[in-house]
This record gives sequence, C-alpha cells and structure tokens, in this order.
Amino acid sequence: MNLKHNLIPLLNKHFGYSQFRENQHEIINSILENNNTVVIMPTGGGKSLCYQLSAIASKGTAIIISPLIALMKNQVDVLKGLFDMDGVANVLNSSLTQNEVDIVKSQIQSGTTKLLYMAPESLTKQKNIDFLKKQKISFVAVDEAHCISEWGHDFRPDYRKINDAVQEIDSDLKIVALTATATPKVQEDIIKNLKLDKAKIFKASFNRPNLFYEVKHKTDNVDKDIISFIKKNEGKSGIVYCLSRKKVDEFTNLLHLNNIKALPYHAGLETKVRSTNQEHFLMHRCDVIVATIAFGMGIDKPDIRFVVHYDIPKSLEAYYQETGRAGRDGGEGHCLAFYSYYDIEKLEKFLSSKPVSEREKGLALLEDVACYAETSSNRRKILLNYFGESFDESNGLGAKMDDNSVNPKRKIDVQNHILDAIKIIIENNQTKKIKELTKIMISQNFEVPKEFSPDKQSKDQLKNSLKKIFWKSILRNMLVNGLVEKKIEEYGIIKLLDKGKYFLENPESHFMSVDKNFDNEVSSNHILTKKQNPLDKVLYDILIQERLKLSGEFGIPPFAIFQESSIEEMTFKYPINFSELSSISGVGEGKSKKFGDRFISIISKYCDDNNIEREEDLIIKSTGSKSGLKLFIIQSIDKKLTIDEISQSKKLTYKEVLSEISTIVYSGTKLDLTYLINDIFDDESQDEIYDFLIDSKEDDLSLLNKEFGEEFDEDDLKLYSIHFYCKVAF
Repeated sequence: MNLKHNLIPLLNKHFGYSQFRENQHEIINSILENNNTVVIMPTGGGKSLCYQLSAIASKGTAIIISPLIALMKNQVDVLKGLFDMDGVANVLNSSLTQNEVDIVKSQIQSGTTKLLYMAPESLTKQKNIDFLKKQKISFVAVDEAHCISEWGHDFRPDYRKINDAVQEIDSDLKIVALTATATPKVQEDIIKNLKLDKAKIFKASFNRPNLFYEVKHKTDNVDKDIISFIKKNEGKSGIVYCLSRKKVDEFTNLLHLNNIKALPYHAGLETKVRSTNQEHFLMHRCDVIVATIAFGMGIDKPDIRFVVHYDIPKSLEAYYQETGRAGRDGGEGHCLAFYSYYDIEKLEKFLSSKPVSEREKGLALLEDVACYAETSSNRRKILLNYFGESFDESNGLGAKMDDNSVNPKRKIDVQNHILDAIKIIIENNQTKKIKELTKIMISQNFEVPKEFSPDKQSKDQLKNSLKKIFWKSILRNMLVNGLVEKKIEEYGIIKLLDKGKYFLENPESHFMSVDKNFDNEVSSNHILTKKQNPLDKVLYDILIQERLKLSGEFGIPPFAIFQESSIEEMTFKYPINFSELSSISGVGEGKSKKFGDRFISIISKYCDDNNIEREEDLIIKSTGSKSGLKLFIIQSIDKKLTIDEISQSKKLTYKEVLSEISTIVYSGTKLDLTYLINDIFDDESQDEIYDFLIDSKEDDLSLLNKEFGEEFDEDDLKLYSIHFYCKVAF
C-alpha cells in the first residue's frame, strides 16, 4: 500500500518540510506496511524522522529504544514543540517519579502518546512488559542499534535482551533497527540478534561531503593549537572530545582562562549539571562543550561548526559518529583530530589487562584508527572503505575536503611491492595480521624505495622504522583498494580477495603515497616548535639594546630587566599592551609595569612600521601543570618554612624544591627569601655577592660559583642569585 500522497501533508504539518530526504519516504512506507526494517544512515541523515512520522501515522504507541536519558529528553523536548497537545511523546525511565510514571501510563492508555521512549533496561523490566502487553503498540524502533554488537564501538549487553522482551509483549510486533555507524560485521550482528532475517534494508551513503577532515600531529603544544583553532572560529559552536574526565575538566578551565565560553560534560558530573550544560550549548549560551564520549549521541543541534579530538578515539565508528555531529544542516563542519602514536600505545596498554577476546577486538579497532590517522591518502576514502563503501577520490562529492587532498604527497609506483606482499600473504596461509606481515616483510629484506632505505651508516632502528612505515602503507593501500580484506571476526587477519589474485596474475602500475611518520615524535616536536616560533632577529637586537639602556638607568644587570629567553618570546608574540607582556614567560605583572612601558611602545611601532600581522591566538594563558605545587611553595615561604621542611612534606629533593623556587621567580612572582639567606650568609658575604652580581652582565651561575665556590655550596649560591633577582628585578 503506497501512502506517498498521504505522508507529505503530515510531514509538512508536523515537521515543516515539503519533501523527504533520500530514502526517508521508502523507509516510512516499509514501517507502515508492517515490515521489519533496518536503517543505516549517517548522522544528520534524518533517521529519527523515519520512526517519528511512522508513529504519528500509525494506530497505537510506538516504543522507541534509546541508550541515553539525555538523548530521550532531547528528542521528546523537540517533539513537544511540534504538537499542541501534551503527551504525544513521553519517556518511561528511571528518571521519573512514581507520580510522573502514572501520568505517562495514563496518556498511553488513552491513546494520546504516539512515541514512548525507553532505555533497554526499562523495557526488560517485568512490570513494564506486563503493562505494555495490554496496550496497542504499533512497532518497536531500536535507535543506536550498533550498541547490540560486540564489534560496535559502544556495546551494551542490555541491547541483547531487547528481542526477548518484544516477543513477550507481542510476538507479531515489527522491529525497526536504526544506526549511523555500522560496519558490515556490525550490520550482520544487528540482523542476527534482533532476528531480522527478512527485513527490508535501507543503507544510505556514509559520505558527508560538507565535512572537512584533518589530522594534526599531537605535540606538547596541543593546548595552544586547539585554543588557537577555537579563537579563529570565534562565535561558532563546537565540541572538543577528550578520553578522560580529568582532561575534560582541566581543558575546560584552560578555555575559561582564555576567555572562551566553554562547559564540561562527562558521566562524573551530576545529572542536573550535565543536563544544564547541554541545555546551555543547545541554546547558544556557550560556544564550546568539552566532553567525553558521553556527550552528543542523538543531540539535535544542526549548527555545530567544528569537532576537535584532543585524544584520538578508540575506533573509527566512534570517530565517525562524533565527527558526524558537525555540520548537520549541510553547512560548514571542520573535523580536527590530534594524533600521536604514543596515545595508541597507551590504549593498547590499557587493553592488555582485558580478556583475550576483548583485547584482540580492541587492538584490531585501534589498528584501523592508526591507519586513518597516519594515511597520506584521501581520508574520506579510508573512512568510507571502513564502512564497506567505495569512493571516487578524484570526482566524488567532497573529494577535496581533507588535509591530504589539499596538500597531496608525491605518489610512487608500488606494483612490485604489492606483488611481494601478496606472495608473503599466500606463503603464510592468509593467517597473519598487518603488524605481523609488516615484521615478516622487514625481515625478508625486500627492496624498498630509496627514501625508505637509508645509507649503511644509519642505525638499524631507523632503517626498520622507515621500512615499517612503507610496508604498513602498502598493506593498508591494498585493503582500501579491495585487493585484500581484514577479517574482523578473526581479529584482523588479512585475506586475499579475487581482485588481489587477479593482480598477482595480471600486475600493473599502482601509484600511492606513503603514510606519514608519527614514530619519531621527539624530532617532530622539535621541528614543529621551531617552525611555530621563528625569532625576529631585527626586533631582538632592538630590544636587547633597549634592555641595556634600562640597565644603566636603573643600575641593575641587564638580565634583571628581562631575561634573553623572555625577549626571544617577545619577538614572535609581539605583545603590545601590559596584559600581553605579562603573559610572556619570565615577565609577570610586576616587571611588566616596572620595565614594560618602553618595550611595549617599541614593539607596537615596529609592528606598524613593518606591517606585521600579530597572531594574537599565540598568546595563550596557562593554568600551569604544577600550579598546586607552586601555590604550596609560595605559601610555605610566606610561613618561613625551610627548604628541607618543604622538600620533606612534598617528598622532593632539595634541588627539586630549589628548581621550583627558581621557576616561580623567573616566571614573574616575587618571593621574600631574606629569612633563608640570613641563615646561610653573614652580612659581609651578602654584600660581596651582591656587589659581584650587580656588576655582572649576564645571569651565569658558573661565574658566581667560580668566584665564591670555595666558601659556599653551589645550591646556596643559586638560592642567593634568586634572592638577588627578587630584590632588583621587581
């Protein structure tokens, strides 16, 4: 029975649309024709409308299974705005009082409620089953159906009990399973567990052509990188995902320090706080939500403009679903992830304590994440291939919407290397994973391109690292191009496909770009920092000369005005007011006011004269990773505790406490160390050392030690030099 002409008026009346999106009309017809139905549609594709409109057009109440209370609340709130009558959509879960439960049941019995949202735990309660048996139920919709599969990224055991509960309520009830993230294996699990063998399956493309995918190397500057990105997108809504609650709280505080309106969201917060923060985000009262994966599932906010992953997710399904919250209105959506192989190793270590089956599944999922992050190929192609969908990287929709396509890497012909890989797969009876095959191919000493085979003087570790990158790239490319497949149910074993067998018999040129190198992280960090912080030598020389003038005027050494490291920082941050100058390492508010006036004037004029565009986003305020220790030391010195007493209470060495005191002072905080100095040096010694330092041109402890080392311990002399700095520099 074709209800096309009846549905458009209903769609327009209740949802305000004049036409359906791709597959929506066919899906609704399938539900209304009483078919079991499987819907695989990307985030933002309009899955929820399929069961919502079907429920409105049906007699009775549709049961909607949803995994999260926040998700149910969001959808019910939206539906309440579409209908004049109360009770058309309701929730029945543990968040309700008994009085509220009674009202909901009454509205179901009266026929008012068309959509009843329940968690799987609520559905399987016997008292609820007994109640629902007596009602007119139109169908059951299982939202976020991937939760049913152990191979999905969000497995929930209670989802496995849904079918039994449905059968007990009414064995003739039809089920609609919906998900935005289903690999072929997860899809198979959904159909098998819900017994949907004869279901009609609707699978829309997973491609979101409006989303731009980018992966950056995660360095020590990740906080600054993300804050800079958010400031460049000022006023836009975005989500920052972190893997831990602690990181969510810390990074939210850091955003506040940098005048970014942000709120946290994770399972450790009280329900009311989470709900309020979500509401503020939906109502545009804050720009950024910093969250764990607990946030966002089913959130109906169409204008999220960026999704940032502070930590790389544990699976590509999770990544796809989380990035899918950007640009749901078809507008801009920037998906930026920060990746370090060290993060993958941490997650692998976490899995080591899990049962073998769970560990192997987790490792297989992490390998796919690493493949996506490290690739130099089209990211969209890698992502869609994971979900069993092919993509034309030259002409497909969104083909140029990723960092690798915007900045393509040189491609090389790897025909012979693919043949080598195929032979190794066959020789090992198709029983090895990518990591195992990579090790075998390195040990076989196959010929590799020159750039991946350094000279004989290179260390074996470097040689193997480069070869590992090359051979992993070959195997991953074969996977994406359909020459081999990864058997998920066999924990990632690589099997040869017909296309691979054909290539073996009929080899041809095959060009690819090799994956990026994330192994040598220390070297990469160094290179990145140098690029980000170029020294302006002209301005540096001008500021050094000005420091020399101030030194003469105040009668104190140049280093007591501003240290050279502080002046270097000024030459790439270009501070032009007291607030910005105070944020320079080693300056602080006191020195900024005392010596900063002329420096600010010089830098401001220099920027104007040379048309310098200042990168204001580089001026990032920091909470300080050791702020708690810093506060303790400052308070202890105020109380006149000795360094030994401080070190014992914090289980630190004397030198470590002295180093912390030095950092506090040279970062711009003045301390009164007179009581410590008087315990070590008599008045005459203090005068001698003071005179020596006041005549010094540089802050060099070795010179002080050379002059007074026979009389005093090096640590004591360092303490006096810090004391001297406090006296003359503030």
